[in-house]
Amino acid sequence: MQHEFRRPRGTQDLLPPQSLRMEQLRRTAIDTAARYGYDLIETPIFEQSPVFLRVGESTDIVQHERYAFTDVGGIDLTLRPEGTAAIARAYVENGLYNAPQPVRLCYYGPMFRRERPEALRYRQHTQFGAELYGSVQPEADAEIIVLACAVVEAMGLEHPTVRANSIGCAVCRPRYREALMAYYQSRRTTLCADCQNRLETNPLRLLDCKIDISIRDTAPDIQHYWCDDCRTHYHTMVALLEDVGRPVQRDPFLVRGLDYYTRTVFEIGHPSLGDQTALFGGGRYDGLATGLDGPESSPAVGFGMGIERVMSVVGSQLPMSTRRIYVSHLAGFTQMAFALAEQLRHQGFSVETDLLGRSLKAQLRDATRRSDIAIIIGGDEWHRGYVSIKNFATNQQEEVALRDVADYLKQCVNPMH
Repeated sequence: MQHEFRRPRGTQDLLPPQSLRMEQLRRTAIDTAARYGYDLIETPIFEQSPVFLRVGESTDIVQHERYAFTDVGGIDLTLRPEGTAAIARAYVENGLYNAPQPVRLCYYGPMFRRERPEALRYRQHTQFGAELYGSVQPEADAEIIVLACAVVEAMGLEHPTVRANSIGCAVCRPRYREALMAYYQSRRTTLCADCQNRLETNPLRLLDCKIDISIRDTAPDIQHYWCDDCRTHYHTMVALLEDVGRPVQRDPFLVRGLDYYTRTVFEIGHPSLGDQTALFGGGRYDGLATGLDGPESSPAVGFGMGIERVMSVVGSQLPMSTRRIYVSHLAGFTQMAFALAEQLRHQGFSVETDLLGRSLKAQLRDATRRSDIAIIIGGDEWHRGYVSIKNFATNQQEEVALRDVADYLKQCVNPMH
């Protein structure tokens, strides 16, 4: 195939069965969020660029990862690189701050970043997220973290881990920023190139460095600079989580890559990934909506989850939400097979049947690749009012009365209702 007809670098074609598993993750995430009162919101996949420029001029997204373009009307647009800023814009533009507070929203969809393609780092990737607007209380932070853990567990990853920190607020963070800059300035010549740049643009990101670890380990700890409100907020949140069986490990080096975060930041991990590897993260961003022309007080907290990352851990272990049925038939019974397949579909089952005029042997060979259960129509059994049903998982086959087929299948297959 010629190069210009290949998919763009850093993207993927999502094929069955992975596409079906991804769809199951989508349904699982949205259904779990609904149990906590979070309603689904959808925003455009591109926004006017100022929406994302507000995440911070020093961030990787703004500096070199944006897919930006100017349309024929001269409007500067950006393909959505993350969900939080887009939701904040929608919250303000649609006047959701006038609705009963708090407002609970969740989203699911593609994001675009022109970063270096690596394993599980796609230029088009899929993200699920949840946002809670309208509450400054630590209970809101705790609820978001509990929801994040519940989504992970619903996807089959038991015992997720929680690491958290507070990066302070406008009252106490400036003092910490000064202390951090003084500490790193005295070691400037030994810093990596990225950290030398961060020292001028975003000092908190110095703690995120994976190269200058020995310097980072003795850096000032922000908890010694927390104001009383930030200290109370953090410890109250931790107590709430521990009361419901979600222990929290404080990580003094945990910060977020986007400038709009304040106070709570957290990451959700899993034991299978090791101690320091996160599945996804989130935090509090009380000033983001205000920066998009929202009300002066628009507190918010949320998280964003990369679905490809979760899929890499869940893998093929994720049980399919539905099991497929293949209606096969002897020669001369095509019409009966077609009619039974359609009848079962109307009752909520996922059903395929032969469309190539193949022999029964060839149909069953195809059925082993496409389905979990095969129904065999024809011969003496059909004239007696029976069909044969073969379960490929157990390798068992038995006769079932035609009138009882649907009830029989419900015992071993989940209809798609």
